[in-house]
Amino acid sequence: MAKPDKNDVIEEFTHAYTSVNGKRPDIQAKSGWYSIDGGKNVRLAQIQEMTAALLEDGSKTPSTSKATKKVMSEAPPKTTSKTRPKNVANTKPQKSGFSVKQYWADKLNTEAPGSTQPR
Repeated sequence: MAKPDKNDVIEEFTHAYTSVNGKRPDIQAKSGWYSIDGGKNVRLAQIQEMTAALLEDGSKTPSTSKATKKVMSEAPPKTTSKTRPKNVANTKPQKSGFSVKQYWADKLNTEAPGSTQPR
């Protein structure tokens, strides 16, 4: 499957947006992210989805700002403890059972029984 050319995708979106809204969109690109009319930054794949939404709604209503806003407002799903896969367990640091204080206490008792421990 060929990777879509960004210029073609932006051109198709501009044409669809212009035909529906009657004005050209203000598209600002920065590091692979695109801001359309000062809105939320989106990726190229989301612009393709917005183009499809504009073309579908373009034949029905003259205003597709709802369709554009809907696609732009969709955020990727956030993972929470309820949506996390079952095989990922909550990992807490395990205690090794080794204590330096106990080590020195045992060492002193074996070398010199009855001696006092250091503070």
